[in-house]
Amino acid sequence: MYEAITFETQLRVEIFSGVFLLMALWEALAPKRRLTVSKTGRWGNNIGIILLDTLLVRLLLPGAGVALAAAAENADWGVLRHLPLGFWGKTAIAILFLDLVVYLQHLMFHATPLLWRLHMMHHADMDIDVTTGLRFHPIEILISMGIKLSAIAVIGPTIAAVIAFEIILNATAMFNHGNIRLPAGIDRMLRLLVVTPDMHRVHHSVVIRETNSNFGFNFPWWDRLFGTYRAQPVRGHTDMTIGLAQFRDPGRITLLHLIMLPFTGDPGGYSLNRLGRDPEVLGGKIPDNETEQPRKK
Repeated sequence: MYEAITFETQLRVEIFSGVFLLMALWEALAPKRRLTVSKTGRWGNNIGIILLDTLLVRLLLPGAGVALAAAAENADWGVLRHLPLGFWGKTAIAILFLDLVVYLQHLMFHATPLLWRLHMMHHADMDIDVTTGLRFHPIEILISMGIKLSAIAVIGPTIAAVIAFEIILNATAMFNHGNIRLPAGIDRMLRLLVVTPDMHRVHHSVVIRETNSNFGFNFPWWDRLFGTYRAQPVRGHTDMTIGLAQFRDPGRITLLHLIMLPFTGDPGGYSLNRLGRDPEVLGGKIPDNETEQPRKK
């Protein structure tokens, strides 16, 4: 057990470091969008959040997913244990199921007012790049871990499936939040298999009906299947506004403000009732009620 957890930790750190450096270099050499706020300040805040999240998980839930998968294997519990499939079949199904759980969880964080308060810290980033993909409120991280562990307990995946899923989720989160330029043809082919930066960037639009789309992290199929897929932002990738309309002052989005955001920040006029509907464009402009406007006092 200890060896499996140690192996998982070392492997995840090595792959994380490699993907992070690759994406950071790619962003520097071929950025998709011009940054609107200081990169130094944003990266300081975002990396501070990432380090806090990592420390919290390692202190409270070190190797919890691997440990639970090992316990399921020893006790022979979980749905997958009773299916007439081989190792690779069970591993593939486990990865797909866990990815579906992450998609539904993401949708839930947008649909539930209390959970949205936690999740809006992720969306309050005024630019989007590799660090945005790992910037989540510590309480959201713990809730997400609880949901993931519940899913693991239900299906009883192999240890290999849990490790593979965690690595894929971590790597694709950095990739699909990357501020990188991809040829349109390559993007069209890639998004048949994986969520691309152009696909996920739509989700970080200030326009509500675009924020409520493209919830997938790893695989793009769930958005197409459940009607939450949107191909492109109405204003285009270089002209769209990233973030939330009620948080436009970069001086107020410091590390402390980010931690306190769920408790002190205005959640805005957010609503899921625009799910799957196109933004209204009047005279070439999107009206104010299509964006995350602060609620009137």
